[in-house]
Amino acid sequence: MIKDLKYWLIYSIMVLPALLPMRVLFLFSDLLYPLVYHVVGYRKKVVRRNLVNSFPEKSIQEIIAIEKKFYRHFCDFLVESIKQAHISKEEILMRTELKNPEFLDKWKENGRSIILMTGHYANWEWFASLNYRIAPIRLAGIYRQLKNAEMERFFLNIRKSYGAIPIEKEKTLRELIKLRKEKVQIMVAFVSDQTPSYHNIHYWSNFLNQETAMFSGAERIAKMVDYDVVYMDVTRVARGKYMAEFKLISENPKETPEFEITEKYTRMMEETIIREPQYWLWTHKRWKHKRK
Repeated sequence: MIKDLKYWLIYSIMVLPALLPMRVLFLFSDLLYPLVYHVVGYRKKVVRRNLVNSFPEKSIQEIIAIEKKFYRHFCDFLVESIKQAHISKEEILMRTELKNPEFLDKWKENGRSIILMTGHYANWEWFASLNYRIAPIRLAGIYRQLKNAEMERFFLNIRKSYGAIPIEKEKTLRELIKLRKEKVQIMVAFVSDQTPSYHNIHYWSNFLNQETAMFSGAERIAKMVDYDVVYMDVTRVARGKYMAEFKLISENPKETPEFEITEKYTRMMEETIIREPQYWLWTHKRWKHKRK
């Protein structure tokens, strides 16, 4: 009973502003920007250090210009995330475009499932709406369990509202085997630019001019279950509008040399970020691990 009350309290707090149209929420974003960037300076030292180390060839003026654009987008992302609590199917499809839907025709015919690798770029949360576009393939998303059970329930319900299948990180392999037995063709999304825990570091690469511990879980899972691997390249088309493009990484993961899939993803993700760096999540302490 108490848990239900907590959940509905969170739901009410999140849904009420989500009822506002996007143009009004963007006005709040404009007001939020000077507070987050100039007054609070949320993780400003982390962002500045990440940008300076990633782009040593750029002047400090160029770094600050990217930094300001990032914080403006970050505030947009916050209000866009709130909008998820109450957004129609028509609006989310209008705001998230798929550039090459024909890319999946071959998989729809052969029935093979896919590992989708992407990153914390643009608005990765809104692309749970891919599930509307890829039928009969079902989208599945890997998530990390939250400490707050009510918040986890709230965000899981949002993802389920798109028809996507949420899979808790620690149960990934078990759930994929279960879905295979049930003959469900899926596209499993991994946000693979995250930092692996220290005991899970298996591969290092040069990423954005820095030696970086890369998350290799998507590759390991792909080899275990023999799913083809695809990269999702995202661009921001306009404010509150994004476009995704699928690009092949591997059609034969079991025969692919170790860490080749992870390295291909690293280069693709890096190319996406360098193209328009302001849309990556620079507040993340991505380089907290150093190679011994």
